Amino acid sequence: MTDTTRLIVEQPYDGAIIDELPIADWAAADGMLVRASAVFDDRDAWLPAYERIEILKKLTVLMRAQVDDFAMLIAREGGKPLADARIEADRAVNGVELAAEGIAGLHGAEMPMDLTAAGAGRFAFTRKEPIGPVVAVSAFNHPLNLIVHQVAPAIATGCPVIVKPADTTPLSCLKFVDLVHQAGLPEAWCQVCICDISTAEQLVTDPRVAFFSFIGSSRVGWYLRSKLAPGTRCALEHGGAAPVLVCDDADLERVAPSLVKGGYYHAGQVCVSVQRVFVDNAIRDDFCAVLAEQVAGLTTGDPTLAETDVGPLILPREIERVAGWVDEAVSDGAQIVAGGDKLSDRLYDPTILLEPPVDAKVSTLEIFGPVACLYGFDDADEALARANALPLAFQAAVYTTDIDRALRLSNRLDAGAVMINDHSAFRVDWMPFAGRRTSGYGVGGIHHTMADMTQEKLLVIHSPAA
Repeated sequence: MTDTTRLIVEQPYDGAIIDELPIADWAAADGMLVRASAVFDDRDAWLPAYERIEILKKLTVLMRAQVDDFAMLIAREGGKPLADARIEADRAVNGVELAAEGIAGLHGAEMPMDLTAAGAGRFAFTRKEPIGPVVAVSAFNHPLNLIVHQVAPAIATGCPVIVKPADTTPLSCLKFVDLVHQAGLPEAWCQVCICDISTAEQLVTDPRVAFFSFIGSSRVGWYLRSKLAPGTRCALEHGGAAPVLVCDDADLERVAPSLVKGGYYHAGQVCVSVQRVFVDNAIRDDFCAVLAEQVAGLTTGDPTLAETDVGPLILPREIERVAGWVDEAVSDGAQIVAGGDKLSDRLYDPTILLEPPVDAKVSTLEIFGPVACLYGFDDADEALARANALPLAFQAAVYTTDIDRALRLSNRLDAGAVMINDHSAFRVDWMPFAGRRTSGYGVGGIHHTMADMTQEKLLVIHSPAA
């Protein structure tokens, strides 16, 4: 919740106020761009690789000492259950380590020049240079790790970065950036801009920005890309409606807990969360019963408690939206086999819908809530066609014990990544992470983002002795 000058940060679980922060106006945001541009334009002041490595290594030490504090902060401001928040904090430390290790790979190569007579007497090599000032706009659902994925590559490549965290979860970002400065990075190289939408748009679209990193909704991401200044590069990470194919030979006792984790982790507020589960009709009813029993056993409540499996949605209006989508699907013929209720204005019961209409919102749009949809199929090609039918395409999954079937189905799923016998939300921070179609632009992952934040320069030396 905001006024014109202050951002009020609330716990999504109960609305308790955690903090109040000043909101930057355009003059403040412009000052950040001035400082970022100045340090980048002074090439004699660029930080050499060994200094960037030292800063990132010191940062990991500082972060590791505060993992428990970060985890509790993530749980409080973002509503992620504490056990999962601890995993996020640990991953964030690993992400910084990956960025430090990746600096050694930022190098060019020699290029042969005498392939024709025109190149004789010359030798050439490439080198990697930082692309320039980066503006990163982030999302609420992983309030520390997403910031790390945007900021650590900028530090590693030598790009000054201005980061705008989500309004609902700015505190993990502020704490992280404070540690960045404690680790030795001068403040002009990493700044936080907490601002309103119009200021953020002006910041992102400023011609001084060399690279724009965005994590958030498809509508906002594609809109901002259309407004970027000529020459600004970008990477966009949007949402999905992940399809999962469960074949008739799948081990239901193994598949069910995997899908429960992939579908209800962080109350389904994950861009690759399990959403559309296509199950062979030969096992559909048995699978539905097993899955419903496990979903019904989830503990929903206070995310700061160790026993909580599913926490709140980020805002009360998201509860109303999810409830409306579920009610609409049920009125059009879907069957509720688990959940289906608002537990409060901030908690929604983990839900399974059986056979919602193919044109329902829950079947065509990203739910971003604790709801999974099950659909039976008789023919795998039919299931593939339905899985691939949406403009959203991010990650997907296939469950089968038949390797030939696994390869055939995974090759035909339109997704940036397909998990075989694992849920669609699986990710490690060094793998490529890319949405297709409207789900994104470019490739995420620490080292892939580092590649995006560099540009190659070719040096050609003309020497008769060459």
